[in-house]
Amino acid sequence: MALDGIFLRHIGKEIENIALDGKVNQVHQPNRDELIISIHTHQGNKRLLISTRADSPRVSFTNHSAENPPVAPMFCMLMRKKLCGARLRAVRQFELERILFLDFDATNTLGDSEKLTLAVEIMGKHSNCILIDSEGVIIDALKRIDLTLSSKRLVLPQLRFELPPSQGKVSLLELPCDAVAERIFENQNMTLDKAMLSVVMGVSPIVCRELAYIATGSTDIRVEDLSFSEKTAYIQELEKLSKLAREGEGTPFMLRDASGKPFDLTFFEVTQYAQVAESRSFAGFSELLDEYYHKRDSIERMRVRCRDLSKLVANNIARLSRKLSNQVAEQTKSKDREHLRICGDLLQANLYRIEKGSPFVDVENFYDENMGTLRIKLDPAKSPAQNAQRYYKEYQKAKTADKILSVQIEKGRQELEYLETVLDEIERAENESDLSAIRQELVSEGYIKPQKGKQKPPKELAPREFTVSDDFKVLVGRNNRQNDMLTLKLSRKTDLWFHTKDIPGSHTILLTEGREVSDEAIFETAQICAYFSKARESSQVPVDYTLVKYVSKPQGSPAGRVIYTDQHTVYVTPKNPEE
Repeated sequence: MALDGIFLRHIGKEIENIALDGKVNQVHQPNRDELIISIHTHQGNKRLLISTRADSPRVSFTNHSAENPPVAPMFCMLMRKKLCGARLRAVRQFELERILFLDFDATNTLGDSEKLTLAVEIMGKHSNCILIDSEGVIIDALKRIDLTLSSKRLVLPQLRFELPPSQGKVSLLELPCDAVAERIFENQNMTLDKAMLSVVMGVSPIVCRELAYIATGSTDIRVEDLSFSEKTAYIQELEKLSKLAREGEGTPFMLRDASGKPFDLTFFEVTQYAQVAESRSFAGFSELLDEYYHKRDSIERMRVRCRDLSKLVANNIARLSRKLSNQVAEQTKSKDREHLRICGDLLQANLYRIEKGSPFVDVENFYDENMGTLRIKLDPAKSPAQNAQRYYKEYQKAKTADKILSVQIEKGRQELEYLETVLDEIERAENESDLSAIRQELVSEGYIKPQKGKQKPPKELAPREFTVSDDFKVLVGRNNRQNDMLTLKLSRKTDLWFHTKDIPGSHTILLTEGREVSDEAIFETAQICAYFSKARESSQVPVDYTLVKYVSKPQGSPAGRVIYTDQHTVYVTPKNPEE
């Protein structure tokens, strides 16, 4: 992530333009790593977010609200005491280091004026927010650093504030660009981007790669392979970068991969990814950061919640598959029960020939065309008649087991089919509301224990709705419970019902409204149905469709399971209806 020194310089300028001379109204600390300072500015109240989280450190204005704890942490209470009523007088940055200094004019408890500085350090896992007095002494910090955490730099109350140890890099604000380039070109055994990263202060890897790409057409060219013209072009790009850093007039850009997931951000347009990534500009840097992290954090939360639900369902699928495998093996064994009945009949017919205590007996098998001899194993402790009855009982037991197992196997297969549809729905969930509905479904089906106490039921979601040719409306279920509702309650008998053939997917309804349905509308609806199924990434997907009146639900079957007749089948390539 490219929140480097130059990017931070742009943010500092934005904060200065919006909040300079603004008055601090309130301070909140939603969690141990984040601080929100509410500032009344000429543009109204603005919330300045300071995040020191290792995976998303930043400082910017935010429009997203956060839930605050019932009792404010000690650092938050201190910040309220010191900063509430203070005015922001300056926003400073030391060269291109990733530190912003926010200077405030405050009033102490005695009514005297005092200058306070908030040092916001954006340094990955070492990020911090430190309150400093006018003498440069630390009042307190969001993260206290003692000797157990660092021996080089302590961050504790009453100690003097010191800058982080220097990395020995040069600043584009201090040296001419040709002198900076010369230092870069001295690294003969490195790629150009890595050489710049090791020499220049306040630049991120994506910026270093982009300059190399613009100047040479390659992101991995080595320093020793540079031609004179490429070095000249590179110095020109350094001068452009230096101007952006000095004037702070860059444009915020966010990069997203093919799936739409944000993966990087910059203060100028990036060209190195060509068609692989999408680049989107924003009106402001705070807006960019708000969108980037909110979107990324939402995706991460979805991934974690999807992972937990997927694991639960996958474990149930694995358990049920093992159970079914054992039941099928047991049923296969019970199918061979005729041998038990034959043994019973042959023993009954030859009781007079069997001596008590014999371990086996050889008898003529009158069920065999050739009247061959069959050796039957006996229990020496039982009489001949008891041995015959034992074989009859085992036969009846196997016969009963076959009937019971047939019912259990069918029920298990239906349950397995249901769980596979749930797993598919989890993978296709678009937001947390979709996941909450699926979780509630699993609670009602007994796969998840309900939480104790009164729980607020999730908001009922409407089915997905699209329009196909001739302005026909198409409704798509989001989960199995909604599939049942959509097919059995909301649709009319003359509407068309669609489902992927033998593939988990959503119930899809084409609302006919009594009109003649065109082949184009049917084909487009089948494409939508295939898209909202497990076969989303496939081609030539078979989709069955029939009138709703031919669709019914077997009694006692799991949610989403139906049977249907009088169907037609079309083969389509899935298509996202929103594209």
